Amino acid sequence: MLPRFFPAELLTTAEMNSADHLAVAAGVPSATLMERAGTAVARVAARLLAARPTQAGRVVVFCGPGNNGGDGFVAARHLKAEGYHVSVGLLGARDALKGDAAHAAQGWNGEVLPFDRVPLEEANLAIAAIFGAGLARDIEGVAKTAILRLNEWTRRTRKPIVAVDIPSGVDGSTGQVRGVAVEATQTVTFFRLKPGHLLLPGQMQCGEISLADIGIPDSVLATIKPQTFANGPALWGAQFPRPHVDGHKYKRGHALVLSGSLAHTGAARLAARGALRAGAGLVTVATPSDALPVHAAALTAIMTRVCDSAEDLAGLLADARKNVVVMGPGLGVGEATRQLVLTALARPSEDEPRALVLDADALTSFAGEAVKLADAIKASGKSVVLTPHDGEFAQLFAAKEGELRDHPHIELLASPSKLDRARAGAALMGAVLLLKGADTVIADPVGRASINHGAPPWLATAGSGDVLSGMIGGLLAQAMPAFEAASAGAWLHAAAAREFGPGLIAEDIPEYLPPVLRRLFETEA
Repeated sequence: MLPRFFPAELLTTAEMNSADHLAVAAGVPSATLMERAGTAVARVAARLLAARPTQAGRVVVFCGPGNNGGDGFVAARHLKAEGYHVSVGLLGARDALKGDAAHAAQGWNGEVLPFDRVPLEEANLAIAAIFGAGLARDIEGVAKTAILRLNEWTRRTRKPIVAVDIPSGVDGSTGQVRGVAVEATQTVTFFRLKPGHLLLPGQMQCGEISLADIGIPDSVLATIKPQTFANGPALWGAQFPRPHVDGHKYKRGHALVLSGSLAHTGAARLAARGALRAGAGLVTVATPSDALPVHAAALTAIMTRVCDSAEDLAGLLADARKNVVVMGPGLGVGEATRQLVLTALARPSEDEPRALVLDADALTSFAGEAVKLADAIKASGKSVVLTPHDGEFAQLFAAKEGELRDHPHIELLASPSKLDRARAGAALMGAVLLLKGADTVIADPVGRASINHGAPPWLATAGSGDVLSGMIGGLLAQAMPAFEAASAGAWLHAAAAREFGPGLIAEDIPEYLPPVLRRLFETEA
C-alpha cells in the first residue's frame, strides 16, 4: 500500500545518490540526512508498537555495514531514548564501519551483537536496515540467514518488520529480488519512491510504504531530470481531455475498432465500449460481412461498417475524421492482419493526424518481425501505442537470424528489468509501449516511463486487455498525447476495476468508469 499522497517522480538508486550529493552541496550535511532518516524510521516503529498496547516494547534492529545500517543505528538510539528495550545486531565488525554509518554507530551506547545472537524471539518489532536500494549482488551467507530468519518469524508470529528505505534484498531500480528479500510490514523510504517499490516482485515485499521528508530540497530534481514516474493524474492530468459546454461529438474524435470474424466478435465490442466510455465522440466497429449481424444486434451507440479487406479499410480511413484506429483484439493472427496494420499505418495523402493502438493479434501477427513493424511505424509519422503482455512482447521481439543482432537495444529486450524491456521496446519500435501486468510499465521512445500501481488482482480476467486498448483509443481520439493517453488509460482501467471490486468481468470495466471520471474532474476543478 502506498502513501495517499506522494510525488510522481521515481528515482533510481543512482539518481537517489545524486540527490543526496546535491543536498549536501546545497548545505545539508550528510549526517543530518541520516539522522532525519533514522528518526523517521523510529517514529513509524513507535506508531506500530503503540497499536499493540498489550505487548511489551521490545525492538530488534538488524544493521548492515553501510548507510542503511547507519539509519538503523539512529532509529535504535531514538527508540531506546523513548523507553523501548532495543537490541542491535550488526553485519560485520563495528570498527569496520565508515563515514556517516560509523558516526551513527558511535551514538549508540548499547551492546552490538552478531546477527545470530539477536534475540528475535523476544521482540515485538524488528527493523531491517541491512542493505538499501543500491544492492548490487545477490545476498548470501550471514545476511541471507538473517533475512530468512526474519521472514519465518514474521509469518509465524504476525509481528511487524519495518524496512529501511526498501526491503533488504530488493533492487531499488528494478524491483528484482537479489536472492532473498525481507518481507516487510512497513517500508520507510526517503525523499522519493524508487521504481523497486512499485515493480514486481519488489512491490510485494514492501507492505505499507511511508515517505519521509529528510530535508533534500525539491530543487535537486531540476538537475537530476528523472525520467521514471509513478502513474497517476499528477503525471497526465494537465493533458486529460475535458468536455466543454460548447463542444459536440465531432470535436471528441472518432475511434475505429477493427473486428475479427464471426466467431471472434466480443473482443472488438469490449474495446469499442471502452473507447466510448473513455470519451470518444463516436466509435465505429469495422466488421467482416459475416459478423455484421452479430454486431448490429449487440451494439447501440456504437456504429458498424463493413470491412472485409485491407482495401476496404483504406476506404474507411479516407475519412480523416476517423482519427484513431484500434486493432488487434480478436482480429486473428496472420498475413491478413499484417496487411490491415500496414494499411492503417500508411500516410494518407491529406496528411491528417491519426493515432493507432496495436494490441494482441496485431502484434502477434508480426512475431519475429519487429523491425518490419518498426519501419512501418517510423515511416508513418503517426502516434502509435503498442499494448503487449509479456508473452506478446517476447513473440514480437523473437528475432529472426541477424534481424536484431546488431540493434543497440537487443540486450535490454531480454533484461530482467521490466523498465529496461519496455524502454528498449519503445525505442526500437518508435512507439509508446505499454507492457501489461500487475506492474504495467508505459514507456516512450525517448525514455520517459511510468509505472502503474494499485491494480487489483481481479483485473486478471478475459477481455480486460481489450477494454484497455479501447480506452486508450478513446483518449487518443480526443487528441491526448500518446504517452499520456496510455498512462491515463492504464490508471483509469485499474481505478474502474477497484470501483467494482471482486467478481469483476471485462464488461464491467467501462460501466464503472463514470464515478472514477467524476472524481477526477471534481478533484481537478
